[in-house]
Amino acid sequence: MEMKIPIPEGVQETLKLTEKEFSVEAKVLLAAKLYELGRLSAGLAAELAGMERLTFLSELGRYGTPAINLRDEEVTKEIETGRQMNKIRGWSKPKSN
Repeated sequence: MEMKIPIPEGVQETLKLTEKEFSVEAKVLLAAKLYELGRLSAGLAAELAGMERLTFLSELGRYGTPAINLRDEEVTKEIETGRQMNKIRGWSKPKSN
């Protein structure tokens, strides 16, 4: 699919980007936002941005988007899984000073 978006006169010049640079930047920003919102996986967002998945994830910091994009319930589940694994392995909490 291809999409055309009208860009107001002066935007590209204000950003000091060539037409190609602006096009790449717009695709990466769209992909980053859709990933941040949880609408696209990292793989699909990377494909939209035109780059490899790991490259996309490493570029997200430039746009203020976290590479690890877990919802609150996913974070809670990950923490609980980690605690259960520690119990199974017999590891204990670090002692605080």
